[in-house]
Amino acid sequence: MKLKFSKMHGTGNDYVYVNGFTEKLDNPSETAIKLSDRHFAIGSDGLIIVAPSEVADVRMIMFNSDGSEGKMCGNGIRCVAKYAYDHNLTDKKEMTIETASGIKTIKVTVDENNKVEYAEVNMGKAILKPADIPMKTEGDSFIAKEVTVNGTTYVATAVSMGNPHMVIFTHGIDELNLDEIGPYFENQELFPEKVNTEFVEVIDDHNFKMRVYERGTGETMSCGTGTCAVTVAAVLNGFAKYGEELNIHIRGGELKDTYYEDGTVIMKGKATHVFDGEIEI
Repeated sequence: MKLKFSKMHGTGNDYVYVNGFTEKLDNPSETAIKLSDRHFAIGSDGLIIVAPSEVADVRMIMFNSDGSEGKMCGNGIRCVAKYAYDHNLTDKKEMTIETASGIKTIKVTVDENNKVEYAEVNMGKAILKPADIPMKTEGDSFIAKEVTVNGTTYVATAVSMGNPHMVIFTHGIDELNLDEIGPYFENQELFPEKVNTEFVEVIDDHNFKMRVYERGTGETMSCGTGTCAVTVAAVLNGFAKYGEELNIHIRGGELKDTYYEDGTVIMKGKATHVFDGEIEI
């Protein structure tokens, strides 16, 4: 069977995108594993299907590179908005996208060729209650608390943006070997559904540098929900203020995020089309 696809990325967080209106996949989990291989296939952080929705303009179905189904991806959803608009699945510049963590609203900005260049996503409200993240701990929040991982103690803040994140403010993040230490964080026993981990350096009150180790994928160039979690954690830890746009610098570029006092997080960034293709699966 031949599968038509598009390769797209948001600040280097790359996925294979498939038109779920026209293409049918019997085993998308297995397909995600195969297509994500950077040596023997297309190469990506996973597979995203842009499908019909009964409750929104389109539906986003995502699978990580290990075949596990993802709930939400901030970089991915910007590209879904671009895919939907550029492929005439919707003509709206403010659209709704159904995800496994709820319906998100996205505003797109187009270039002179009427192709989407930027997308602004209302990511909804950050979840801080451990039981809802979920975490195996009590209380109303988990902010600047000690966590021991593989024998080393870190100060961490836990946030869910539809998926669980552990944010650690530290120094020397460029020297960290995430391939080595990342799995210990991903499988930290506090998080029954595993966790995405962000390692962050504070540059100033509007600029933060981040590396991320994603559950089910490993280190990636960028993570949209991760930059949102970092923005929330920066405010909660006193490094930044509510309502102010922060520049989160990741390996794949930069995202601009704002955390408001009502708990809402807004994320802005590019959505980039790389190429289209067809592959035998």
